Amino acid sequence: MMFGLLIQIVIVLIIAGLALWIVQQIPMDPAISRIIRVVVIVAIAIWLIYVLLGLLPATGLLHR
Repeated sequence: MMFGLLIQIVIVLIIAGLALWIVQQIPMDPAISRIIRVVVIVAIAIWLIYVLLGLLPATGLLHR
């Protein structure tokens, strides 16, 4: 059970990292890019806290 949770966390962090990298590659105003990065990082941090504290069930394709 913990192994599936660990895999889910790693996959989400990889996807978030790729999203942040793609935002960096798109030519746009630096202020908008910074706002998008902050929103993604805060959302991932809040999700991670909820999952690790058990407040949010770790549901998904990997959790059975």
